[in-house]
Amino acid sequence: MDTQKAFTFIDLFAGIGGFRIAFERAGGQCVFSSEWDKQAQITYFANYGETPAGDITAIPTVNIPDHDVLTAGFPCQPFSIAGVTKNNALGNPHGFGHETQGTLFFDVARIIAEKRPKAFVLENVKNLKNHDKGRTFRVIEETLVDELGYYVYYDVIDAKTVVPQHRERIYIVGFREPRKFSFPKLPDLRPQMRDILEPNVDSKYTLTDHLWKYLQDYAEKHKAKGNGFGFGLTDLSGTSRTLSARYYKDGSEILIPQTGKNPRRLTPRECARLMGFPDGFKIVVSDTRAYKQFGNSVVVPVIEAIARAVIECLLSAPLESSDTVFLARQLNLPLG
Repeated sequence: MDTQKAFTFIDLFAGIGGFRIAFERAGGQCVFSSEWDKQAQITYFANYGETPAGDITAIPTVNIPDHDVLTAGFPCQPFSIAGVTKNNALGNPHGFGHETQGTLFFDVARIIAEKRPKAFVLENVKNLKNHDKGRTFRVIEETLVDELGYYVYYDVIDAKTVVPQHRERIYIVGFREPRKFSFPKLPDLRPQMRDILEPNVDSKYTLTDHLWKYLQDYAEKHKAKGNGFGFGLTDLSGTSRTLSARYYKDGSEILIPQTGKNPRRLTPRECARLMGFPDGFKIVVSDTRAYKQFGNSVVVPVIEAIARAVIECLLSAPLESSDTVFLARQLNLPLG
């Protein structure tokens, strides 16, 4: 890969393009994007001037351009703690048993198998590692390593040092050739919630008396039972809880205290900042849709740091055969 040329990447399960911003900042050129959600497509087009291709399961691999790096934040609800709890309550399968979302990893694998990119970067919820007593992640590892032959690294990273949000996600990086990769150490910017707040906020974001009483009563009820469920009144000098796609429902996980008034929700722009999106990012959908989109997104500066580390690794020489044996043993990979 020539250092004078931009590397190419594809943006799968693109959402609103968090991966795209990060990899473009790292010098990449996006040659293909895919996202099935129509509202997310609207936001994507407003910011990047192109509408992503739709359902990846219906797109033949031959229609996907060759690329250096594959990126994908494949759907995480089947693997998240909340998703597992919800599906169990409904009597639905979860993980790879989920009829639609859970199998989408294998579309990522299908594309890797046929296009053979130099590297890939995948993102998912922290619980992916332990889902189904580790069996789900074992299948992912076996697919990427044993079947596809990639050299794989993974780590759980908390974004709280670069944005004021406690958000742990697992990142999986793979290389076609044997390379010794290290995940970047994020700088500690000591971010605070007050850094992302808008100075003048519409009163519509302030909780009604009825909703505020409901949330307090709900928290008190669970506290009496010894449970930890309840609203999150955020310390403006600290970090917030994890922003979720369900934030639009009541905003309870991240509430902003107000003097002499009920707490309020974050605005969509504040959610964008909480995820590391630039202020120039266009929000062109309803608040409800925007909350879902940012809650489902990636933290841009975390992805950017990983992207730069991956490209730096690709620009270095592959490991020698003796190092390959060492690396294989270190990662518990097949030596053949």
